[in-house]
Amino acid sequence: MMRWNDKPYHSLDYELKKRYGEKIYKIALDAGMTCPNRDGSCGSRGCIFCSAGGSGDFAVRTASIHTAAHTADNGRIRSIAAQLEQGKQYFHDKKIGTRFIAYFQAYTNTYAPAAQLEALYRAALDEPSVAGISIATRPDCLGGDILSLLDRLNRMYAEKFIWVELGLQTIHADTAALIRRGYPLSVFAQAAAQLRERSIPVITHVILGLPGEDPSMMLETCRYLASSGVSGIKLQLLHVLENTDLVELYEKKTFAILEMMEYIDIVISCLEILPADMVIHRVTGDGPKDLLIAPRWSLDKRRVLNTLHREMQRRATWQSKCCPH
Repeated sequence: MMRWNDKPYHSLDYELKKRYGEKIYKIALDAGMTCPNRDGSCGSRGCIFCSAGGSGDFAVRTASIHTAAHTADNGRIRSIAAQLEQGKQYFHDKKIGTRFIAYFQAYTNTYAPAAQLEALYRAALDEPSVAGISIATRPDCLGGDILSLLDRLNRMYAEKFIWVELGLQTIHADTAALIRRGYPLSVFAQAAAQLRERSIPVITHVILGLPGEDPSMMLETCRYLASSGVSGIKLQLLHVLENTDLVELYEKKTFAILEMMEYIDIVISCLEILPADMVIHRVTGDGPKDLLIAPRWSLDKRRVLNTLHREMQRRATWQSKCCPH
């Protein structure tokens, strides 16, 4: 039975400790971005599951992010430095190492002019305690100028890393239309390939439990990613959050929220078909307590993770067990 230290899957924590010899925490940032699915470019209401925080509900926010950060480049840059400092204070009492990941999380973090993005990324990369940056974005927001910027920074900061996180959620066109994703699978495939050509690791977000999808469909998404060459994956439980359009579908009972053991079973099946070298960045998700409508069981993250580990041990299974070699 394969194990990665204490886990039956190749966790991000394992990968970072192997690479750096210490635990590294993420500091989630709000860089004052918006999204083409909100500003009218391809939609105005966002994806149906996305909160007003643009999936950045846990991003550090300082006073400047709501003033200068949204109106002036200098304000944004100062805000990144302030958020990093504030974020480090959250871990002050933890027994951790000296480095962090600057996670550009809220909204679409390549949706701005390349010169502006360069200043923001470099503000994080120039911070000595930052081991690297992770940029959450959409695959339809990676034009040639942005790719060139990422390629150049990747070479300039060779001692650090640059990851790009792409929100795919599903490979199924009907589901993508329902959730208002706003781009076809081919756009994701092209973006992932272009990033790999530039030696920039791709991490893909997948939501399990989307309306209309059964476990076989969720596994099809993971099979696709298993052979896609992406470096990492985030398996995210569908959360119903207040003030999202998903609430209406939930209240009309048009789909069923997964129970914990249903979710555990699907996650295990997904892990079994993912290659051993793919880094698992997440196997559940954090829903903001004040916004989460369902499933409330997901708030007890420790219980979810412990149950997953025990169940995988009971089944004598591990990541890649059913992956073709």
